[in-house]
Amino acid sequence: MEKEFVYFCRHFWIVLRDIAPFWAAGIVGGSVVSVFAKERLNALFARISRGRFSIFAASAIGVASPLCMYGTVPLAASFSEKGMDDGVLAAFMMSSVLLNPQLMIYTAALGAEALAARTAAAFLCGAAAGFLVRRFFLGGFFNFDGFARAENRDTDPNLAARLLKNIGRNVRATAPGFLGGVALTAALMRLVPSRAIAGAFGESGFGVAAAALAGVPLYFCGGGTIPLLAEWMGRGMGLGPAVAFMLSGPATKLTNLGALKTVLGARSFALYIAFSLTFAVAAGYAAAFLQ
Repeated sequence: MEKEFVYFCRHFWIVLRDIAPFWAAGIVGGSVVSVFAKERLNALFARISRGRFSIFAASAIGVASPLCMYGTVPLAASFSEKGMDDGVLAAFMMSSVLLNPQLMIYTAALGAEALAARTAAAFLCGAAAGFLVRRFFLGGFFNFDGFARAENRDTDPNLAARLLKNIGRNVRATAPGFLGGVALTAALMRLVPSRAIAGAFGESGFGVAAAALAGVPLYFCGGGTIPLLAEWMGRGMGLGPAVAFMLSGPATKLTNLGALKTVLGARSFALYIAFSLTFAVAAGYAAAFLQ
């Protein structure tokens, strides 16, 4: 028993040492964007709503937005009141669910190829959602009745204090999930053999689909799943399954689903789940093919 505990502690430290710098950089980077660029991104989003490339622009802004889904939904509600069409809102919300600047920095721990694939997939997923909603559900996909804009907590007149408070909130929100992910990874390093990971999440056969399905119960926190993915990829998980996991996970995370369910009827909610999982699998196979 003592030997197992020593093994766990040693691997916990190895994983923490390798991933913690990216987590810390993500915390600071996300807070900088939130404090200094959030209002500019919101204003830019308002300006692009009727351009020729509005859906692509909305998806790109969703990726760059630092807001969590409980902040994104009220913001989208405020733009809906001003007449923005559901296709643009869907593109923004879909890509915002999947990625943000903080999560991009976390993902850099997996390598440039994984970061590029995740970013491209999130952007294209948002754009695809936007075009589908515009084509088939214009004016009838969302129901924002009763929504007000989320409270802005970055109000301290001192910019340095405002940034430090935002960083503190970010640490409190993400540290439990991140440390939990490190602990889970350290445990799995001992319990799960490499060949099992390679067999379950390899590029061939059902590896991509299996990873997309695994993302539904196992994606508990963006920062917390990066150590897990780093370990899996080191043991044989391909880029395609990793991309599928990184798309299906945040799309079906319970907190995100809770926020989305408040503005989606039963039919739209079911379509959202089906679209998210289908796109995750398709993007995973595309990443595997293009690798």
